Amino acid sequence: MKLLRVLVIVCGLLALWRGLVWVTGVPPYIFPPPEAVAASWARHWGLLLENAAQTAGEILLGLALGAGLGTGSALILSLFGSARRWLMPVLVISQAIPVFALAPLLVLWFGYGTASKVAMATLIIYFPVTSSFFDGLRSTEPGWIDLARTMNASGWSMLRHIRIPAALPSLSSGLRIAAAVAPIGAVVGEWVGSSSGLGYVMLQANARMQVDLVFSALATLAALAVGLYFAMDWLLRRMLPWVPDTKPADE
Repeated sequence: MKLLRVLVIVCGLLALWRGLVWVTGVPPYIFPPPEAVAASWARHWGLLLENAAQTAGEILLGLALGAGLGTGSALILSLFGSARRWLMPVLVISQAIPVFALAPLLVLWFGYGTASKVAMATLIIYFPVTSSFFDGLRSTEPGWIDLARTMNASGWSMLRHIRIPAALPSLSSGLRIAAAVAPIGAVVGEWVGSSSGLGYVMLQANARMQVDLVFSALATLAALAVGLYFAMDWLLRRMLPWVPDTKPADE
């Protein structure tokens, strides 16, 4: 049933796309129909898959680094009040600066290779993971904390056995958001400066007015992003089976 729903949604979107092209009469060099994009993908599948692998590597590295730094920062903010007073304003200020504006600086500092794209993805992922996990850590059921204190539990024991498990649903929400936004950082970094990746392919194709190839790269990126999100969702559902919202859905 789940696969059938996906197929129905995809077919519906393709039909809507084709109908919009037919009704508006937009020239194919501005808004190509789906069959032209499919033909372009068939012609350039090797180029697209090769660059998709590069982009996927940047996304996964950024996701791992952003999730690791975010969980670590949330633990520090939760454990140390002085760190919270000093670091929380820094986190807020960092989000007030659009990460897209930082892309040229990251390329300047880290070069045109993979490092600048990973850094961009890490910056985008870092805040939602930190914020969601920190909110979960500080909203632990007070009764559980009081019960642990009456049993003379140490602060480390309460963190390990009560607060972290209770905050895992919040962390899972942050990781889902991170999986959804991670491709943005990698692709923006490729747009600013790179020699490979789907963002690079789109930029070069756009300069050559190969709009069908731009859409083919965009479709490949969309499939990659959707696959990453559902892979993360599948993993979290099986790692947190006791949480109602993360139980495996009926097929």
